[in-house]
Amino acid sequence: MTIGFSSRATRSACVLCVAGLLTLMPAAAAARMVRPDPGAPGGPRATAPQPSLLYRSGTQVRLRPGAPEVPDVSALAWVVADAGSGEVLAAHDAHRPLPPASTLKTLFALTVLPVLPGGISHRVSTEELSGIGPGSSLVGVVEGRTYRVSDLWNGVFLNSGNDAVHVLASLVGGWDTAAARMQAEARALGARDTHVRSPDGYDAPGQVSSAYDLAVFGRAGLRNPDFARYCARIDAMFPDGDGDSYGIMNTNRLLTGADGVEPYPGLIGIKNGYTSSAGNTLVAAARRDGRTLVVTVMNPQEGDGYAVYEEARSLLDWGFDAAGRVDPVGSLEPEDTRPRPGPHAPPAHATATATTTAEPAPDEPGWQGTGAILGTAGLGAGVMALALRLKAGRAERG
Repeated sequence: MTIGFSSRATRSACVLCVAGLLTLMPAAAAARMVRPDPGAPGGPRATAPQPSLLYRSGTQVRLRPGAPEVPDVSALAWVVADAGSGEVLAAHDAHRPLPPASTLKTLFALTVLPVLPGGISHRVSTEELSGIGPGSSLVGVVEGRTYRVSDLWNGVFLNSGNDAVHVLASLVGGWDTAAARMQAEARALGARDTHVRSPDGYDAPGQVSSAYDLAVFGRAGLRNPDFARYCARIDAMFPDGDGDSYGIMNTNRLLTGADGVEPYPGLIGIKNGYTSSAGNTLVAAARRDGRTLVVTVMNPQEGDGYAVYEEARSLLDWGFDAAGRVDPVGSLEPEDTRPRPGPHAPPAHATATATTTAEPAPDEPGWQGTGAILGTAGLGAGVMALALRLKAGRAERG
């Protein structure tokens, strides 16, 4: 007697077979995942981002094979970062609290520029020029004279004029209000080392920032077209007290090439500073081959007053040379805006890469492992079909 089984039994066996395959296919796909190659160019890294090293003391860098060594600089703190991605390529005591000097004017500009259009005209009062610290850098604002806001911003960015800062601060509610707004802006940007006491950067008890925070301010400034235009300007005309004007020049020698400092190719400015407590400080940005780097240098301990420019130069050179050959040691992005690691998270950094290969690694199943899984699924389906046939036969013999 021929043993057969019904079309219903056939359909049931097929359904179970397909269900088994669908259950096992994700495992097969997972088995085919390719091991990332940290040194290969071109794609996102498959592994989770490495932890930040920026709160550690000393120099922090993650060099890949063949990457250039970080230059030896004497600054108390420094940072080299990619302005586009926010990745920190290397740093030294990035979060060390230090007096910022006039580099704090970057935060002042970030806070006040958006609320003061450059075309506004303002007549300066005596009160607005009171309280300027002795020895402050000045652009030459005169009481009773009317200035455009754009003139005052030229005085801030080019001549580091504390008198211009005092007048602009008065237009947003006064000195203390400006300081409070700057503090809030710093926190919004994720810059938590900065404590503002004097908006112009003049030395004040408790006023500190860090190489990390200043790099955050510099990067944010480049995204503001007005900030980017002012910080890149080499010279301008400034109104005097007699209805005429005179020329002023940017004091960032790495931009202008003044005083024997060779200008840096591709430099797009930002801000320098000096006080007796802070020493020389600098936030600089440069662009090369479609890539923009931001560098902070705080208080070099060797060389003359221009050492800050030469140390920034060496760090910029290193950063461009190391492109794609280092893994980041942290990020300038605020913590709450960074991508979370996980199966659907976007790539954490563009310089880390992964590649595909034709042959699987010895300890990975690859296509052979996938075939074994599928074979097992087929065997299970066959066993199920045989069981159904036997059951049908028993029913017929009943």
